[in-house]
Amino acid sequence: MKGAAFLRRGLIALACAAALTLAAGLGALERLDGEASDAFYQNPGASDGTVVVIGMDQRATDYLGPMPWSRNVLAEAIEFLNYGDPEGRPAAIGLDVLFVGDSADPSADAYLAEMAGAWDNVIVAEAALFGSELVDSGDSFYMDTRAILGVDKPYDALKAAARVGHINAMADTDSILRHGLLYIDTDEGRVWSFSRVLYERWCEVNGQTPNPLPETRDRGFWYVPFTTRGGGYYEDISLVDLLNGDIEPSYFNNKIVLIGPYASGMQDEYRTSVDHSAPMYGVEFQANMIDAYRNGFYPREVSERLQLALLFLISAALIWLLHDRRVLPSLGLWLAAAGGWLAACFLFSRQGLLLHVLWVPLAATAAFIGSVAVNYIRAAREKHRVTNTFGHYVDPAVMRQLLDQGPEALELGGKVYNIAVLFVDIRGFTTMSEALDAPTVVEIINRYLTLTTECIMRHHGTLDKFVGDCTMAFWNAPVAQEDPVYLACCAAMDMLEGSKALGQELQERFGRTVSFGVGVNVGDAVVGNIGAPRRMDYTAIGDTVNTAARLEANAPGGTIYISRAVADALGDRAKTTSLGGSIPLKGKAAGFEVLKLDALEY
Repeated sequence: MKGAAFLRRGLIALACAAALTLAAGLGALERLDGEASDAFYQNPGASDGTVVVIGMDQRATDYLGPMPWSRNVLAEAIEFLNYGDPEGRPAAIGLDVLFVGDSADPSADAYLAEMAGAWDNVIVAEAALFGSELVDSGDSFYMDTRAILGVDKPYDALKAAARVGHINAMADTDSILRHGLLYIDTDEGRVWSFSRVLYERWCEVNGQTPNPLPETRDRGFWYVPFTTRGGGYYEDISLVDLLNGDIEPSYFNNKIVLIGPYASGMQDEYRTSVDHSAPMYGVEFQANMIDAYRNGFYPREVSERLQLALLFLISAALIWLLHDRRVLPSLGLWLAAAGGWLAACFLFSRQGLLLHVLWVPLAATAAFIGSVAVNYIRAAREKHRVTNTFGHYVDPAVMRQLLDQGPEALELGGKVYNIAVLFVDIRGFTTMSEALDAPTVVEIINRYLTLTTECIMRHHGTLDKFVGDCTMAFWNAPVAQEDPVYLACCAAMDMLEGSKALGQELQERFGRTVSFGVGVNVGDAVVGNIGAPRRMDYTAIGDTVNTAARLEANAPGGTIYISRAVADALGDRAKTTSLGGSIPLKGKAAGFEVLKLDALEY
């Protein structure tokens, strides 16, 4: 490869790879890649029953009335769950409800605080209020879009009696909930997540050492591997079932029990990475995080910068390799790149490392489509160039066949066709050329050859070649035509008619004139690429062609000689004069009939 072409190819690969990488970095692929990655990495199944959700559902609102309810309701639920055998209590009870400030019923507040602290297994919720805040870093100012502007805390008595965890959940920029928030840092210190506090309480009761904390990024966020979809922890147990005593307390023995909103309209629904189409209630998101802690497997996303660097390098290499390749090899490279990346995503995910599933396959697809498009455009331009080059000499029908056949059309060989052949030559040109300068001679011959070419093309002939001031053409090959003999003779008549005006002009300019002699024959001939692999012509050969040439050679200026076969094909449409065998044709037996075409019906 020449240096300039090598450099150009490299620069194109780098520029295209940079564009793809920039698009990914700016989030153009976020939604599509997010959906694909979620489907690839999230493998929901069924819970083992350790975590149970009790719903503050439609049945409960029908029974208790619209929320907010008296705090006595959840106090009674806690008392029911802890009632009876001390060995048959839940390991942890989580109230996924905010109890901010004192209510209008002090006795209810006291009752709830009393029940929350009586058995040391109740965890209550608080939530930070996030917003934007201008921060002074000393040297400069910046806008913190995740600043904690305040905290909704349990009322004092409840906070003193129970353990507390935050219940904040934040969706990604595509409105999909993928990450949990392990902690928030408030003015009073670090507050661990509601789900983590519940999990550690369960470990405490069961004498287990808690699994390590997940590795977090961006102030406490971690990727949540969901255990189940929405509804996976809900066994159709309503809060009203506890209040009515319809369930044995022993059913919740050593379990983690979550009580929270579980009905539409309570503003606690999320679209999650485990299911984009169906909502999940916040209480079940907490349940999924608890099971993630219990499993101790915390996948984490590979650094965005590293993935962008990989995307750039892989894209550049692909674009380089796909340059100027045929479709099938390009398809193989595309499949290898896309399939290899998906395999890498699968293997890395088993090690807890998550890659963007679609970044490389989409880049490979774009590179593949781009290479195919570029090759198509290049081929189209080449086709256009070939058409422009040979279209001056070959009938469009021949050109279409050559282009449709591809390389095979340029191979040596031919087929037998029944064709009409025309030869036309200029009479008196040699004498005229001796008396004129070279540029004038070229001008005259070009005008005559233009005239013959236009007549041939007008009547759909194939212009075979120019031999000096002689023109050869044929009809009915490479595609069959209706009435090829008539078309050839129409072209011949047009040539004679057109030569009159040109001859008159030459007489006026130079005192000399010229005319055409034309010969037309019909019969079988071999038509195809004749010559050598390095130099070939699309032409016709055979006795039919030779006879047409002999007819033209003997035709006086302004005359068309045809064979009996041509006259028979024309029938009543032509007026002819038979010359019998009076015109001897070289190579033909005596008695070969020659006819002069006098007129033709158009």
